[in-house]
Amino acid sequence: MNKLEKLHKANTDKALPDRSVSMSNALSRGAQGLNLSQKRVIALAMASTDSIASKMLIEGQVSGWKVRLTAADYAATFEVDSDTAYNQIKDSSRSLLKCLWRTVEPTKKGEVITEGPWAILAQYRKGEGCVDLTFSPHIAPHLLALRKHFTTYQLKQAAALRSIYAWRLFECLKSWESTGVWSPTIEEFQKAMNAPASSVANFKDLRRRILEPAIKELREKENLLIECEQKTRGRKVVGLVLRFTPDPQGSLPL
Repeated sequence: MNKLEKLHKANTDKALPDRSVSMSNALSRGAQGLNLSQKRVIALAMASTDSIASKMLIEGQVSGWKVRLTAADYAATFEVDSDTAYNQIKDSSRSLLKCLWRTVEPTKKGEVITEGPWAILAQYRKGEGCVDLTFSPHIAPHLLALRKHFTTYQLKQAAALRSIYAWRLFECLKSWESTGVWSPTIEEFQKAMNAPASSVANFKDLRRRILEPAIKELREKENLLIECEQKTRGRKVVGLVLRFTPDPQGSLPL
């Protein structure tokens, strides 16, 4: 069995919902290009490899790494039936072969923009109710054996979310957890949310379709107290200031 064929599994006794989903801050704040089902598959894969050995980072950067995603785990985590679970894993895994992630990192000479596919190989095992998904080696530094500048949360914290925008906002807020404030420009917010063209062109549409529903869902399902202030230049909204803190009456920590 070569490195590409080797299945990578978690080195932990924690139940799957209690395991962590981790990624670099650059990836959590960047344009991930994912819909809800794809996001669930990525999160399930990261939780399935929680506590992976550091040496896997080196292997992952060379040849990618393979994770087995089962319909049973997906169904139990996201509360769907087994047929729906397998179909969503299969369809999302196929689309992740073409879907691009994107990071923007500042340097002394200007921004460095990096793009690449999430996955490079998918094997569908319907008779076993699972899919083996091999991730691209180029995304390994953003997902494996992270030491600093990363975002992490328990799988169960995101499993109840039904909007990709709420999930993306949750991750962005988590990446600024130490300050309790996220102050993106409108352009940064639009890219992080993967906002559709209509919401990019019209702030009222952005607020109605993305910002307000996402905040409402996080308040209700993640017990977050979120305040949003608009930064304007003349009559134009140019940025947002999102202040957030866990609701002391809530049950889940941020």
